[in-house]
Amino acid sequence: MDQSFESILRRDWPPETWQDVTVLIAVSGGADSVALLRGLRQLKTNGAGRLHVAHLNHGLRGAEADTDEVFVKNLCRSLELPFHAGHSDVSSLATDRGDGIEEAARAARYTFLEQTAQRLGARFVATAHTSDDQLETIVYRILRGTGIAGLRGIPRFRRLNDLTTLVRPLLSVTRSSVLEYLTDAGQDFRTDSSNRDLRYMRNRIRCHLLPLLARDYHSHVGTSILRLGELAQGVQNIIETQVISLRSLTVISETANHVIFRKPLLKKADPHLVRELLIHIWHEQNWPRQSMGFDQWNAIAQLVHAATTSCTTLTLPGSIQASNTKSTLELKKVFHD
Repeated sequence: MDQSFESILRRDWPPETWQDVTVLIAVSGGADSVALLRGLRQLKTNGAGRLHVAHLNHGLRGAEADTDEVFVKNLCRSLELPFHAGHSDVSSLATDRGDGIEEAARAARYTFLEQTAQRLGARFVATAHTSDDQLETIVYRILRGTGIAGLRGIPRFRRLNDLTTLVRPLLSVTRSSVLEYLTDAGQDFRTDSSNRDLRYMRNRIRCHLLPLLARDYHSHVGTSILRLGELAQGVQNIIETQVISLRSLTVISETANHVIFRKPLLKKADPHLVRELLIHIWHEQNWPRQSMGFDQWNAIAQLVHAATTSCTTLTLPGSIQASNTKSTLELKKVFHD
């Protein structure tokens, strides 16, 4: 069997860092997550920790999704690993959130993973994003409109809470390497039919745009875009240090779904930093960002400099309101009956 996949996995996430703690692996049944599951199972030869598997049925594909769940359950049984299933009505969630099926599915998935990890006391949640996912994400964000932060793509590590960290061990692995690994192992996997649905922008990027760019413009366009992401990461690290400082100076009050800023101090800040602070707050509050592009971030930032003595309110995607007074900028989530 070709060991290159496991070698990269070992290099990028050494077993010594996780073998003594509980790890929850997110497994959809697709090639990437099945390869991650098998790879971690192979590398877990020592330590007191345990591997657990989580699978969320999004309720979007009927019998196909149910078959995926059974497949993952049976795979876990063959590997002698605990299996944890969850179910979600993503269509209803998308309606409630107002930010589309893709973003609602993502929100449901991470909520399920975090809750399951908390119940198990898991130190890590591992997901199977590959370098192909990284590339698609950067292009997707460029097309929608993004700042430097968006160009970074998917981070390898992200803190979910005080106990648990999300880790993506396969970000240096290509999808072709995943398929080669599974072929050599004789391991089958499930194929999500929605990945071919061209109504979704990510699928159009994967199936049409990236092959077109590679064929007609630059054969190594993927490598160039990924390098841009790495450079953006370095720049954004510097910006985030300044954003944290600006937040400490300007936030008067912050509770769930409600943030108030000192406007005079925001007015003195660079407009780009103000926009970055707003994006940071959206992320911390877990407010929907799919429909928030440059125009929306800029519109809020302009409220900071508006000369008004009366309250001006801006309604944003996801039922978020930005209210401007002489001395404050207030952001809050509005809940409708």
